[in-house]
Amino acid sequence: MCCLREVDDPRRPSNGTLHDFQEILVIAMAGVLSDCDTIEDIAYWGRRKEKWLREFLVLKNGVPSTETFLRVFRALDPKQFEVAFRRWVAGVVGALRGSVAFDGKTVRGSGSGGETAIHMVSAFATELGIVLGQEKVASKSNEITAIPELLKALYINGLLVTIDAMGCQKTIARQITDQGGDYLLAVKGNQPTLLEAIETEFIDQYQSEAVDRHRQARKSHGRIVGQIASVLPAQGLVDLADWPKCQTIGLVDSLRKVGNKESNFERRYYISSRALTAEELAAAVRGHWGVENRLHWVLDVSFREDASTVRKDNAPQNLSLLKKIVLNLIRLDTTDKTKASLRLKRKGAAWDDDVRMTMLGLTPL
Repeated sequence: MCCLREVDDPRRPSNGTLHDFQEILVIAMAGVLSDCDTIEDIAYWGRRKEKWLREFLVLKNGVPSTETFLRVFRALDPKQFEVAFRRWVAGVVGALRGSVAFDGKTVRGSGSGGETAIHMVSAFATELGIVLGQEKVASKSNEITAIPELLKALYINGLLVTIDAMGCQKTIARQITDQGGDYLLAVKGNQPTLLEAIETEFIDQYQSEAVDRHRQARKSHGRIVGQIASVLPAQGLVDLADWPKCQTIGLVDSLRKVGNKESNFERRYYISSRALTAEELAAAVRGHWGVENRLHWVLDVSFREDASTVRKDNAPQNLSLLKKIVLNLIRLDTTDKTKASLRLKRKGAAWDDDVRMTMLGLTPL
């Protein structure tokens, strides 16, 4: 909660503000943790829990209205909010290990009513399952412009940064290595020369002992996924002037079958500045694919992000970050030893005042 003090109140004092800015943020965060998915939910929950909130907040003029919450989140500077978020994450997580996946998601509900839907790129620590930061893609642009800005804001020294084919750009690869990280980039048709060279090398070396392979099959929830990961040295094949420090080229073949449906075969190619084994490549690729289930799906299903009707100004971006803050709070919570789902943990926080107080780190006045 201390990091919230670094965010400036966007309202003008001359307008006679009735509610404390920091208190508005705390109520909103507590509300989202307590299974509230909309501004209306948060305001209603706050009124119903006013007695409990007064144990920690002054609430000089009571709980703000829905309109007040909405005005604040529309005006709130998302850059400041994001900086405070990243500082909080760095403080509670400490030194990171493993991989950081960069992946984008469109907040579909923000595109109704004549507004263009916003697209957010998130940095996701795959081992901890938490969000490290987000960057909004500028209007009439794409993820290529947002990824460098998000990279610049993060400490990636010693980490493996995984990005899909959109981010397979020479400038992005160089930025990652300049910041002390390693890259694992998916290669597709947007880099045709590189793709052709990698495809040809794996065809030529198909039966060579130089190829390191790792095979794995997993079965869960009626789905069977078979995967074969292969790696070769990039030396002499990849131009280091274009792709700095590139050491490995990779190939991942996957076969997925759900129930009685026909199997789906996919083949993907990769380059990496780290000397990966086939097993390490397979693990990193699975970690990147996991973003879809562990972040995007959770935001859509558990937090109903795509169903949000908030569209104006900075509100969609700020509320998206607020939900990611709560997701991190739940994933980082060590007090609940049960294996309850994220949905149930939010409900637990809604039902139990002590659980909510502990997860938010609140102390009575």
